Amino acid sequence: MQYKVIEKFTSVNGEGLRSGELTTFVRFFGCGLRCKFCDSKYTYDTAEQYEEMDEQQILEYLLSTDIKNVTLAGGEPLYQPGIKELMVLLCNAGFRVEVETNGAHSIAPFMDIVNRPSFTLDYKTGCSGMTKFMDVSNYKYVTKHDSVKFVVGSIEDLDLMRSVVSEHKLLEKTNVLVSPCYGDIELRSIVEYMQQHNLNGYKMQIQMHKVIWDADKRGV
Repeated sequence: MQYKVIEKFTSVNGEGLRSGELTTFVRFFGCGLRCKFCDSKYTYDTAEQYEEMDEQQILEYLLSTDIKNVTLAGGEPLYQPGIKELMVLLCNAGFRVEVETNGAHSIAPFMDIVNRPSFTLDYKTGCSGMTKFMDVSNYKYVTKHDSVKFVVGSIEDLDLMRSVVSEHKLLEKTNVLVSPCYGDIELRSIVEYMQQHNLNGYKMQIQMHKVIWDADKRGV
């Protein structure tokens, strides 16, 4: 199976449950959503060049880094045909695999993988324009091994987040992450909202890589 790889690199994980840990990223080309705040539009820009790699080539690259954490990102990694075969290979090789997915694709087909990847599922709030595409059936499968990430850009987005978390009892099942839509909302507004509504169990985060490097820098 050939995979379309737009970039691969080792850095600190900028967000998620392994934020701050060294991670090797494999970022795939292609995505079915067009979020207004997307910071990786190059992953679906047809003018961009991607590298075709098979499972063995990806495995050999990851082994060469000597880094145990691997994040499959995009674009949308679940958009790649045959992605399950790659997940199985990497999990069997002993990597701690995380999959960053946009929340519009079912994770059900991957639940039977031995030592399966952890999934970070986005929930696209109003600032994305993509809320209607969210597959909330995924919340039947998430565990404390996974997380649901809400990227918020307004108080309305925070209200929606709180409603979704309550309706699907996400705090009982998984980790709930709150991330600001870069440039749309002040960090203190999120903290004040959390204080106002006593949001125990919610974890606010920032995109660490955008603090360390320029916000538009790639490969970090």
